[in-house]
Amino acid sequence: MRKLVYYVGVSLDGYIAGPNAEFDFYPLSDQMAAWINAHYPETLPTHVRELVGLDGVPNKVFDTLVMGRGTYEPALDVPTTSPYSHLRQYVVSGTLKIDDPTVQVETGSPIELVRRLKAEDTGMDIYLCGGGRLAASLLPEIDEIILKSYPVVAGTGIPMFSGQFRPTLFTPIRRESFDNGAQVSWLTRA
Repeated sequence: MRKLVYYVGVSLDGYIAGPNAEFDFYPLSDQMAAWINAHYPETLPTHVRELVGLDGVPNKVFDTLVMGRGTYEPALDVPTTSPYSHLRQYVVSGTLKIDDPTVQVETGSPIELVRRLKAEDTGMDIYLCGGGRLAASLLPEIDEIILKSYPVVAGTGIPMFSGQFRPTLFTPIRRESFDNGAQVSWLTRA
């Protein structure tokens, strides 16, 4: 069965973005960017893939993406209605209207959406792309977390999980460090 993987960058104090969805304060290095491009090219938005020479590079881990409205809306400033055109895209929102056949708006239960997607036999996993509230609501379905931990304190912003108190144990299985002080950790549901 496919896994739901929360692939996310986080500050030392647990924020995935600033209060206005900023993420440019994370110290990225050439070494780490090359690693991301080599191992997870599909996690870059389509317009960024084109800029860094990854246009047409096959997806390696994910073929489907699930995101919340807050993660989706900044794409409209690019401007694009299909920020990850190289993936099947689902936006969980009860109010958003998108006129783009490559983006599916899911107005129902995100848990039911993920369960339907997990039941598909595609051979690739599902990328949970940000949204602290969405991540919290999908916590029972998250099978793995790939955590890019950056050595910076944000102070405030969008937390990695924003929901009810629900302690859930994950087991670290691997860690890799980079020259910018960041670490990537793979954690699987215990």
